Amino acid sequence: MDLRQVRTFVTVAELGTVSKAAARLHVAQPALSRQIANLEDEFGIKLFDRVGRRLLLTSEGEQLLSDCRGLLNQARALGEHAHVLRRGDVGVLRVCATPHLIEGTLPKMLHRYAARYPNVQVRLMDVVGPDMFAMLERGEVHIVQTYFSALASEEERIARAPLAPMEMLAACHPRLKLGRDGVVEIDRLASFPLLQATTEFFMRRHFDAACRMAGFTPNYILECRSPHALLAMAEAGHGVAIIPSALRVDRYRVRRLRVTFQGKPVELPLGLLWDKRRPLPAYARY
Repeated sequence: MDLRQVRTFVTVAELGTVSKAAARLHVAQPALSRQIANLEDEFGIKLFDRVGRRLLLTSEGEQLLSDCRGLLNQARALGEHAHVLRRGDVGVLRVCATPHLIEGTLPKMLHRYAARYPNVQVRLMDVVGPDMFAMLERGEVHIVQTYFSALASEEERIARAPLAPMEMLAACHPRLKLGRDGVVEIDRLASFPLLQATTEFFMRRHFDAACRMAGFTPNYILECRSPHALLAMAEAGHGVAIIPSALRVDRYRVRRLRVTFQGKPVELPLGLLWDKRRPLPAYARY
């Protein structure tokens, strides 16, 4: 169905004559008459009766007029929506990250993002481990926020934008004698019960690797997905929680220390990842 024919039908019905409709639509009268005839052939019904110089809607034409007006309104709305999308400042941005990063880095970032793109809705998904890359592969998310070490170096299809690195911190009861000047060398943790995230978290694997390099096996008495369970246990004096530096701890009475290995911070490069094969919407370039 040609929308020009539908527009011609509605205009003729509203104005009552071919000449007036042709003038409004800037179309020659013979061409306009052919459009009406073609639409009648396509529908298989007669739309107008000629009475003198006027065209009056048939019963069938009257019943179709409202639908045709609705069709034109929908087409107009579709064009307006496409125009807005071309501006690149409206839509849905799908992002996945671990719960640690969602709590620690995204709340303030989302306020800044909303100020720049007020018409974009950000949908966050709490995802841990390799599942986030499978979602990126399937196109279910636009962006993954994670640690670069989680990505194999040969993954050339993945684009990366670096963020500030995430440091490993040791959180403990304020009276626990551990470290000095806000720093603890990782081998000093060997004799303490540790509270840590489960092995599906990349930061946990990175910490385990650092412990191996320091020559000891960590004594984990709690492994769980909830960072707040780790902090609650540490506050109660049941061990030392290993947490990322972005995690909020203001609700807990704990002392935080930077974990170092041979004097250097134990940290992970953090960034945003996306699939090069799928162009990002304009509002994803923040």
